[in-house]
Amino acid sequence: MSSSSLPAVWRFAIVGTLASLPITVVVNWLPDSEAAIGRGIMIFGAFIAGIVAETRSANPGAAGLRAGVLAGVVAGLTLLVEVASTTQLSMLSVAFVVLASGLALIVAPAFGLVFGRIGGWTMNTVTSRLRPNANMP
Repeated sequence: MSSSSLPAVWRFAIVGTLASLPITVVVNWLPDSEAAIGRGIMIFGAFIAGIVAETRSANPGAAGLRAGVLAGVVAGLTLLVEVASTTQLSMLSVAFVVLASGLALIVAPAFGLVFGRIGGWTMNTVTSRLRPNANMP
């Protein structure tokens, strides 16, 4: 039993989230790139979380889903900071932030689930090609 009380899939999601931050920064340097931090976590973080989960014999979709939840939270907080720093808070801007954050919390886990499974599938495919085939002469 591990010394951490955090479940394994959450640890994989956090690892994927943290590993996706430098990737998102590099992608944002590309011309015409609009790589927001939430989107980077949702795609790259979930993909990495799926890879890590697959190597640890855990469910890559579950790790990706949780990375998507973290991406939704980060996207909502980022939007809140942007709106609060650029405009005066009114009822309309508060309603916009609440609706957009709610949408991010609904959509990001779904994308995270998909990219987590893609990461797990990729890891499974790569490792199966590297294993020696017992049927070959």
